[in-house]
Amino acid sequence: MSTHRYHQHFTVSWDQLHRDVRELCHRLIERDFKGIIAITRGGLIPAALIARELNVRLIDTVCIKSYDHMDQGGLELLKGIDHDGEGWLLVDDLVDTGRTAKAVSEMLPKAHFVTIYAKPDGKPLVDQYLTEVAQDCWIQFPWDMGVAYVEPLVDQAKR
Repeated sequence: MSTHRYHQHFTVSWDQLHRDVRELCHRLIERDFKGIIAITRGGLIPAALIARELNVRLIDTVCIKSYDHMDQGGLELLKGIDHDGEGWLLVDDLVDTGRTAKAVSEMLPKAHFVTIYAKPDGKPLVDQYLTEVAQDCWIQFPWDMGVAYVEPLVDQAKR
């Protein structure tokens, strides 16, 4: 993690992620989507949860590799989509600087683009998001974390 760029931390638990996805789905429930396109890899789990909540069975992916993800280096398209996104829901976990969002939006200009979390630089590039976080906030997603034992305070104090 780049220390010069992030001054805040926001840890998202599995429960919190599920609650947030369900809340976003309440805002999408009246729409009828042909399918969902997940932006890999961050969009895979939110897309699966959204697919369940909206009862969507057709799911595709856009696969983009970002080099030097801490400093948002170059992007390489590994797998695209052969249509313009008309009638599709495009899903990612987060829009940060907007570089990935811009590239995918240009590929799928007619898709309805949603993210669970959005930072100020990227939020103009998505159609909907649930929660705004500060640009200098590092979001720790549950799939990047493990459960670890923490010593009781009394044992820590004895050292």
